[in-house]
Amino acid sequence: MALTLSGTNGVVGAGFSITPGGAVAGIVTVGAAVTISESGIEASGIGITCANINGGQIGGRRNLIINGAMLVAQRTNSKTTVTTGSTYDACDRFKRNIDLPTGVSNITASQESDAPTGFTKSNKYTPNQARSGALSGADRLFVQQNIEAQIIANSGWNYTDPNSSLMLSFYIKSNLTGVVSIEITSQDSPSTKQHFRSTVTINSANTWERKSVKITGDSQLVFDDNFDAGMQISWHYAAGPNFTSGTHVTGQWDTTAVAENRSSASNIDIFSSASNYVSLTGVQLEVGDQVTPFEHHTFSEDLALCQRYYCHTYPYTVYPGANYNSDSNARRGMLFNYRQNSTNYQAFQWSPPVEMRTVPTQTHYSMLGTAGKASGSTTDFTVATNSPHNGPTGVMCYGDNTIANDGYVHFVLDAEL
Repeated sequence: MALTLSGTNGVVGAGFSITPGGAVAGIVTVGAAVTISESGIEASGIGITCANINGGQIGGRRNLIINGAMLVAQRTNSKTTVTTGSTYDACDRFKRNIDLPTGVSNITASQESDAPTGFTKSNKYTPNQARSGALSGADRLFVQQNIEAQIIANSGWNYTDPNSSLMLSFYIKSNLTGVVSIEITSQDSPSTKQHFRSTVTINSANTWERKSVKITGDSQLVFDDNFDAGMQISWHYAAGPNFTSGTHVTGQWDTTAVAENRSSASNIDIFSSASNYVSLTGVQLEVGDQVTPFEHHTFSEDLALCQRYYCHTYPYTVYPGANYNSDSNARRGMLFNYRQNSTNYQAFQWSPPVEMRTVPTQTHYSMLGTAGKASGSTTDFTVATNSPHNGPTGVMCYGDNTIANDGYVHFVLDAEL
């Protein structure tokens, strides 16, 4: 169809007109059924075809992050004190990597009810003391999510094309203002791991702000189609000179794994005061070059996704190691087995709620909350695992119960990256 523009009514083919009045008002009329304005498209009695949204599918799950709204916290109560090392704390799938500076003995990790509009939970870290002197060496607090390689490989992202992108977005809040370094690591890429570095800036103290980072593809990127670690995303809340003394190049993939390039020298320092905190929620990673609204899931949907990596037989809100004398709900969900015949041997089997990422590491707890034990009635006995019988869909443990005819045990299974 030919397009014709005139100075009077701007006729564009048959049935399409832009009137002078409509142009002034910012309204385009297409025939009698469709009106396009700055408020959107109004249509009646016709079909609208949309090929994609943000360069990807219209339906299905967009967010490659698990538990981005911080709804799920299976491991511990709302607050936990941590000292050093790399492990998972309050909110599932979010790992902390920490080396405490001199003067700070621990930090508190917590799932909080402080959250931006549309959310109910956030993941918060705060130190118990201020550091003594400046940050030194490997002093740090990084918060990370590890993503399976197969999730990235099957996401639809053309990761070897520099014109193809992922968008990372999140809400962050702190009493501090300034730079937060963002580090993305491709853990399957050859030779040294590929690193993509960026920064965001907290502009207003004690205010939820949404930030975004564009992650472009690179011809050297590799993501294997397997269940191992493929991509790690890190937020740097503090970084000592081991991570800041080099050249922090942003917005591109770097083939070097030099530690001193990992973080900006201007990065915030959560350890500068005992009143400091950083909170995070609404984390989304999606294919395309536009940030879309956060993709909300129900609690049960997020819980099932988290249970691929970590699960237990305790009821939700009762945490591993709970003693039934102080919390009667600690008995609920325990695996039961009745001892038959004259043998003292007693075994327990459990199928986790979803197939786990790999064969999990097991920890067992008695009614008294003692690790490595089961309960014969109310007295503990030691249990062990039998490796050939354990897998991602079922696990077992056993022990010699000489105390009573019945036995009880809690399973805690960990298959985290």
